[in-house]
Amino acid sequence: MNQYETVFILNPVLSDDQVKEAVKKFEDFLTSRGAKMVAKEDWGLKKLAYTIENKKSGFYSLFQFEAPGEVINDFEVEFRRDERVMRYLTVKLDKYAIEWAEKRRVKMSNKAKA
Repeated sequence: MNQYETVFILNPVLSDDQVKEAVKKFEDFLTSRGAKMVAKEDWGLKKLAYTIENKKSGFYSLFQFEAPGEVINDFEVEFRRDERVMRYLTVKLDKYAIEWAEKRRVKMSNKAKA
Protein backbone atom coordinates (compact mmCIF):
# COMPACT_ATOMS: atom_id res chain seq x y z
CA MET A 1 0.00 0.00 0.00
CA ASN A 2 1.16 3.50 -0.82
CA GLN A 3 0.89 6.60 1.32
CA TYR A 4 -1.04 9.57 -0.03
CA GLU A 5 -1.87 13.06 1.11
CA THR A 6 -5.01 14.87 0.03
CA VAL A 7 -5.84 18.51 0.64
CA PHE A 8 -9.31 19.71 -0.26
CA ILE A 9 -11.12 23.03 0.00
CA LEU A 10 -14.79 23.18 0.92
CA ASN A 11 -17.18 26.02 0.13
CA PRO A 12 -17.01 28.82 2.78
CA VAL A 13 -20.80 29.23 3.00
CA LEU A 14 -21.14 25.85 4.74
CA SER A 15 -21.92 25.69 8.45
CA ASP A 16 -19.53 23.96 10.86
CA ASP A 17 -21.81 20.93 10.97
CA GLN A 18 -21.92 20.71 7.17
CA VAL A 19 -18.12 20.92 6.98
CA LYS A 20 -17.73 18.16 9.59
CA GLU A 21 -20.27 16.02 7.75
CA ALA A 22 -18.45 16.46 4.42
CA VAL A 23 -15.07 15.61 5.97
CA LYS A 24 -16.59 12.55 7.66
CA LYS A 25 -18.10 11.45 4.33
CA PHE A 26 -14.70 11.44 2.62
CA GLU A 27 -13.00 9.75 5.58
CA ASP A 28 -15.68 7.03 5.62
CA PHE A 29 -15.28 6.59 1.85
CA LEU A 30 -11.57 5.89 2.27
CA THR A 31 -11.90 3.55 5.24
CA SER A 32 -14.67 1.58 3.51
CA ARG A 33 -12.26 0.96 0.61
CA GLY A 34 -9.56 -0.44 2.91
CA ALA A 35 -7.54 2.73 3.47
CA LYS A 36 -5.86 3.38 6.81
CA MET A 37 -5.93 6.98 8.05
CA VAL A 38 -2.48 8.12 9.20
CA ALA A 39 -3.40 11.72 10.02
CA LYS A 40 -6.28 14.11 9.59
CA GLU A 41 -5.99 17.87 9.99
CA ASP A 42 -8.60 20.59 9.88
CA TRP A 43 -6.92 23.83 8.86
CA GLY A 44 -10.13 25.85 9.13
CA LEU A 45 -11.30 28.81 7.09
CA LYS A 46 -8.43 30.33 5.08
CA LYS A 47 -8.20 33.13 2.56
CA LEU A 48 -7.58 31.89 -0.99
CA ALA A 49 -4.71 33.17 -3.12
CA TYR A 50 -7.21 33.73 -5.96
CA THR A 51 -10.97 33.52 -6.22
CA ILE A 52 -12.57 30.16 -6.92
CA GLU A 53 -16.23 30.17 -7.95
CA ASN A 54 -16.33 33.85 -6.87
CA LYS A 55 -15.31 32.86 -3.32
CA LYS A 56 -12.36 34.45 -1.52
CA SER A 57 -12.00 31.84 1.24
CA GLY A 58 -12.59 28.17 1.93
CA PHE A 59 -12.41 25.45 4.58
CA TYR A 60 -9.18 23.49 4.20
CA SER A 61 -8.77 19.85 5.28
CA LEU A 62 -5.86 17.46 4.94
CA PHE A 63 -5.88 13.65 4.98
CA GLN A 64 -2.78 11.49 5.07
CA PHE A 65 -3.60 7.84 4.47
CA GLU A 66 -2.36 4.48 3.24
CA ALA A 67 -4.40 2.92 0.47
CA PRO A 68 -4.12 0.72 -2.60
CA GLY A 69 -3.58 2.76 -5.77
CA GLU A 70 -6.90 1.83 -7.36
CA VAL A 71 -8.81 3.63 -4.59
CA ILE A 72 -7.49 7.06 -5.59
CA ASN A 73 -9.44 7.36 -8.84
CA ASP A 74 -12.73 6.54 -7.12
CA PHE A 75 -11.86 8.93 -4.29
CA GLU A 76 -11.28 11.80 -6.72
CA VAL A 77 -14.52 11.00 -8.55
CA GLU A 78 -16.29 11.51 -5.19
CA PHE A 79 -14.70 14.96 -4.93
CA ARG A 80 -15.88 15.87 -8.42
CA ARG A 81 -19.43 14.73 -7.64
CA ASP A 82 -19.70 16.73 -4.40
CA GLU A 83 -20.70 20.34 -5.03
CA ARG A 84 -19.32 21.40 -1.64
CA VAL A 85 -15.74 20.74 -2.81
CA MET A 86 -14.14 23.66 -4.64
CA ARG A 87 -10.65 22.16 -5.17
CA TYR A 88 -8.69 19.05 -4.20
CA LEU A 89 -5.21 17.66 -4.70
CA THR A 90 -3.95 14.15 -3.98
CA VAL A 91 -0.24 13.33 -4.06
CA LYS A 92 1.61 10.07 -3.52
CA LEU A 93 4.21 10.45 -0.77
CA ASP A 94 7.74 9.13 -1.13
CA LYS A 95 9.87 8.23 1.88
CA TYR A 96 11.17 11.80 2.25
CA ALA A 97 7.70 13.32 2.16
CA ILE A 98 6.48 10.80 4.75
CA GLU A 99 9.40 11.74 6.99
CA TRP A 100 8.71 15.45 6.54
CA ALA A 101 4.98 15.02 7.25
CA GLU A 102 5.78 13.17 10.48
CA LYS A 103 8.13 15.97 11.60
CA ARG A 104 5.49 18.57 10.77
CA ARG A 105 2.85 16.70 12.79
CA VAL A 106 5.17 16.44 15.81
CA LYS A 107 6.02 20.14 15.54
CA MET A 108 2.32 21.07 15.30
CA SER A 109 1.40 18.92 18.30
CA ASN A 110 4.23 20.46 20.36
CA LYS A 111 3.05 23.93 19.37
CA ALA A 112 -0.54 23.07 20.38
CA LYS A 113 0.62 21.85 23.80
CA ALA A 114 2.54 25.08 24.52
